[in-house]
Amino acid sequence: MTKKNIGVIMGGYTSESGISLKSGQVVCDTLDRARFEVFPIHISKEKWVAVKADGTEQEIDRSDFSLPTDNGKITFDCVFNAIHGNPGENGYIQAYLELLNIPQTACDMYQAALTYNKRDCLAVLRSYGIKTARFHYLNQGDAIDPDQIVEKVGLPCFVKANKAGSSFGVSKVYKKEDLMSAIENSFREDDEILIESFLDGTEVSVGVITYKGETTVLPVTEIVTENDFFDYEAKYQGKSQEITPARITKEELEKVSDTAKRIYNILRMKGFSRSEFIFVEGEPHFLEINTVPGLTKESILPQQAGVAGISLSELFTTAIDEALGAS
Repeated sequence: MTKKNIGVIMGGYTSESGISLKSGQVVCDTLDRARFEVFPIHISKEKWVAVKADGTEQEIDRSDFSLPTDNGKITFDCVFNAIHGNPGENGYIQAYLELLNIPQTACDMYQAALTYNKRDCLAVLRSYGIKTARFHYLNQGDAIDPDQIVEKVGLPCFVKANKAGSSFGVSKVYKKEDLMSAIENSFREDDEILIESFLDGTEVSVGVITYKGETTVLPVTEIVTENDFFDYEAKYQGKSQEITPARITKEELEKVSDTAKRIYNILRMKGFSRSEFIFVEGEPHFLEINTVPGLTKESILPQQAGVAGISLSELFTTAIDEALGAS
């Protein structure tokens, strides 16, 4: 059997590049070398390079996403997308690879662009009856009226970058006089921000993937953070408990699983996804969806897959097989 050439892209242009490099390396270390020739590819604003085992780098030819060699060039049968944020999660890489007719493991370009824009994603899903927090939206340069914002969303509230990873440019605001500094913090990450009402309840994360041709909801994870909310420290520096399966009622489990699967199907998703919800009076309220979730052994989606009896190797291999089958 001829091995498939798999380019594992990681890094990216945002504050989440370090986490992405870890995710991508786990994928590289896990994939079956009997089936796949694996190429770690680091993508940054400065360079796109394949990184060899000895640490040396070789530039990717961006005209056709190939790797020049002395004997011609190496082309890729499939790209495993492990880039969190821009350009891997916002549709740019998806569109580029689609134009080159190279299959990739994440969702398609439109779905990536829509879900990366939190405001637009919330607006679409609300029209389908999906419950969300109240929210207010600002573009950089807009007139800002703190009184109007507080009247609309209440206090406390969350101020977050609209098109950035879920861990950066986020503040929880308790007092109106702190609103402007939180807005300025978010504008450092993005030129659009979202201000959402605080939802007081149990937070859960739901992985939905395409697995062996079926839309599959993974066991639900409950998020219990030591910090004020599930921020960067809580996610990546051990300041939270992630309990799988979540300590919720059977009815709540059915509701949130059905809602997450419905969102996946409404948006016509592919590949991996991880949706975040908060229960308010027993009803799941949607926060956001990640289309390139963390893939380290400690990350939520791999934890959920493990509880479901799916190994990392199976999880990653199936993603490649799905992408190749759909191409």
